[in-house]
Amino acid sequence: MNANSIFQFLIPKDKKFFPLFEEASKNLILIATELHEAVNAPLKERENIFQKMTDLESKIEDITRQTNLELSRNFITPFDREDIYLLITAIDTVAGNLNGAASRMKLYQVDKITKSIRKLTEINLEACQNIDIAVRELRNFKKVKNITDACARINKLENKSDNVYDKAVSELFENETDAKNIIKYKEVLSVLESATDKCKNAASVLESIAVKHS
Repeated sequence: MNANSIFQFLIPKDKKFFPLFEEASKNLILIATELHEAVNAPLKERENIFQKMTDLESKIEDITRQTNLELSRNFITPFDREDIYLLITAIDTVAGNLNGAASRMKLYQVDKITKSIRKLTEINLEACQNIDIAVRELRNFKKVKNITDACARINKLENKSDNVYDKAVSELFENETDAKNIIKYKEVLSVLESATDKCKNAASVLESIAVKHS
């Protein structure tokens, strides 16, 4: 048993941070699911779905605040304080990007949803599901490979997102003649692609935590 394992054995089992991480990642899947449903739903149903997304983002923001509050209250934490902050902030940032994409669709009245937008929401949903898989393995670190495998899948999804985005923007400039449409569709695509980048950032934090405790 190495020194880190001995330390983990001696400290009390965490009952505060892990539930907060898991609640945040669960809500992250929900907000990604709602976005994917929105771009596949009839126009008249999108407003209600977008409102659900706003409510979910608010929940994740509350969890982030609670996590930071617990950091200020607790001397002993399950892993590095900086990593706790980085992880919950990364999850919060992904949620903000996903809801930001929905807000732009509403603001710019993007009524016609393209295949590329649908594909990017699908990629983001899968990336968020993998964040949740990794987060739920943090409780005991017994299956570190499950964390690193989930992170590897997220990295592949981020590369896939880049390819979808590049192709979509290229086609947009080639085929669209209305400057307003170019601006609004490119903005939505950009935020969706950025959301996958933020998923990759979360994966980097998770992988760093796993390595430190393996």
